[in-house]
Amino acid sequence: MKTNPGRFFEDYTLGQVIDHAVPRTVKMGERALYHMLYPTRHALYSSDQFAQGCGLPFSPLDDMIAFHIVFGKTVPDVSLNAVANLGYAEGRWKMPVWPGDTLRARSEVIGLKQNSNGKTGVVYVRTTGLNQHDEEVLEYVRWVMVRKSDLDAPAPETVVPELSTVVDPGTLVIPKGLDFTGYNFTQAGEPHRLGDYEVGEQIDHVDGVTVEEAEHMMATRLWQNTAKVHFDTSARPDGSRLIYGGHVISMARALSFNGLANAQMVVGLNGGAHANPCLAGDTIRAWSEVLDKAKTSAPGVGALRLRLVATKGGDPFRLRGEDGKYLPEVLLDLDYWALVPL
Repeated sequence: MKTNPGRFFEDYTLGQVIDHAVPRTVKMGERALYHMLYPTRHALYSSDQFAQGCGLPFSPLDDMIAFHIVFGKTVPDVSLNAVANLGYAEGRWKMPVWPGDTLRARSEVIGLKQNSNGKTGVVYVRTTGLNQHDEEVLEYVRWVMVRKSDLDAPAPETVVPELSTVVDPGTLVIPKGLDFTGYNFTQAGEPHRLGDYEVGEQIDHVDGVTVEEAEHMMATRLWQNTAKVHFDTSARPDGSRLIYGGHVISMARALSFNGLANAQMVVGLNGGAHANPCLAGDTIRAWSEVLDKAKTSAPGVGALRLRLVATKGGDPFRLRGEDGKYLPEVLLDLDYWALVPL
């Protein structure tokens, strides 16, 4: 066979290292398309002049562009036969991605657990994104439920990795030269500094965006994400097309501008879950909760730990029912660190 049917659960082994194919050189076209697909307005990724005022040589590409491209590289080897992407942990953005950089990805299998139905299993991978200089730009852990092809294949020894629930703020990597002491709040769009946010504070981001099938497919192709459930309606029992979870992440992050305009850079991913499927026609709304605050070694730069929740309706600030399970309208529960001015 010359075609790639994708890996099934029984094809993974603990410690397996996969170098993913097709490096990709990214330029300003990726930014233009990203800003077309999502209503993002964070100034650091919109203006060279603003970025230079913050100590950078010019505006880097959006953090989530790096995430989507690295994630897309992994799909043919990790989640082509996935039922669902389940969660994230221990994510760190280690350096900015600049126009002209070439990104590639490598993953290591760090955990395996066959499900009780014997038809699927959960694969845990640690993925690293590298640039053309072999420098690490991004690292994260994700776990994904994958189908078995041979239902009679023996279950592997169960290994579930112990993962940190929070990235230590002391280990967050601050881009070289970043300096918020001369931060332009007028151009950024809001006056709020680190001290204006209180732990436990909740913010309704007010706005909503209805997801259309065509734009989702355009975005998923842009990231070269080939997962069948995003394109082939026969891949799901109900014939629906599942919206890529990263599409929901970027939409929610863009909506969070209203109330968090100064949360300029995402530098840490503590955890995350795609709580319920998102389908075409759903209207995504978002709210945030401040979980923690920290200072950094960079002048004028602080860090906010934020919970970002995307929903498809319902009242804001409601996450779980009395049974402890996510409410059916909750699409995403993401825990991350962002850099803000002091």
